[in-house]
Amino acid sequence: MGAAAARGKAVSRRTGAFSPRLVASPPLLDGTSSLCYAVRPFRQPVHLGDGIMATRTPPHSTQPPRAWQRMLSGRRLDLLDPSPVDVEIEDIAHGLARVARWNGQTHGPLAFNVAQHSLIVEDFCGQLKPGWPMKWRLAALLHDAPEFVIGDMISPFKAQLGGHYKTIESRLMQAIHLRFGLPAHLPQTVEKLIKRADHASAYFEAVQLAGFEPAEARKFFGTPRDVRPLTLDVMTTLDAQTAYLKRFKELSSACAA
Repeated sequence: MGAAAARGKAVSRRTGAFSPRLVASPPLLDGTSSLCYAVRPFRQPVHLGDGIMATRTPPHSTQPPRAWQRMLSGRRLDLLDPSPVDVEIEDIAHGLARVARWNGQTHGPLAFNVAQHSLIVEDFCGQLKPGWPMKWRLAALLHDAPEFVIGDMISPFKAQLGGHYKTIESRLMQAIHLRFGLPAHLPQTVEKLIKRADHASAYFEAVQLAGFEPAEARKFFGTPRDVRPLTLDVMTTLDAQTAYLKRFKELSSACAA
């Protein structure tokens, strides 16, 4: 090991960095190149002499922590200030099909996922309100869409988290609505019908999958009315994801017609 390399390691030990990685610097103007140390997790460039470079973060950095989520589509969705242009239905379907309802506390080898729940709620809305505009059916399909990045939390826990969680969820919901041609805030009558369908689905899920007795489920979710009795057949992740995308395309096409 050369003297420069030895000094680089000594500096990394003094500054508390992870083990330095020896890399070639970009070519200089004369076409030559030198070796330098890329030391993580430091970020601010520091010249140590003899061609040795490190980066570090100031001890009292004012830079806010990362708040974005990288999606498989390549989008980076800012969770605190989401933009509609960073929302893709493929990311939503992929995420919801992998989020378990009831914190995964359901019978059977497969978790009951949010994508399948969303399909049921949208269908129930059609039963509750025949002839309902397709844009509101689309809103019903998307009613839990923010959970593709923030997950599904049971209602008692949401209540304990309070306003901050609701603010993040609401901002995500508004961005999703705008991305797909819906108003940022749905009319109250639409919200109420979706909630009614949501509770009906929750009742069947609670009794058939989550271990609730019917009386207990009725206490929390009410008795489903004006919807056909449902026997749940839990879908695989891939089947739920595919079905969710298919239904989204059908509703989007109907809205555009």
